[in-house]
Amino acid sequence: MGWTNSHLHQFAIDGARYAEPDGFMDRIINHKNIKLAGVLGDQIRELMYEYDFGDGWSHRVVVEQMREGHPAWSGSLCTAGERACPPEDVGGPWGYVEFLSAMADPAHEGHLDVLTWIGGVFDPEGFDINAANDRIRRLKG
Repeated sequence: MGWTNSHLHQFAIDGARYAEPDGFMDRIINHKNIKLAGVLGDQIRELMYEYDFGDGWSHRVVVEQMREGHPAWSGSLCTAGERACPPEDVGGPWGYVEFLSAMADPAHEGHLDVLTWIGGVFDPEGFDINAANDRIRRLKG
């Protein structure tokens, strides 16, 4: 996604919850060193990813296909994607809608503020597969 993992998050897969233990969330499985293929098995093809519980990001992920990796590549790899990740701390889905509205309309009262906050440019349709794979490689760091 491109988010910084600075907020609580979890994966819900087949009735189990996977997250980083924090002392507040009950009945979770530590997600560190868990491989998706091992959790999904042969039958499960859907999971939920929740991020920043205060902002309420919730993503339904459907696994369309699982393939053996190329022998020259030992890690995970993003092979396709669409649209840009919403900025961190934008205020959840509702804040993102307002952010996009302000970005697109120079007459919007918040236009200059969001332009400054985001650093001048944000393309909601943009997806950079190389940047996505760079982030995946750094996760293994």
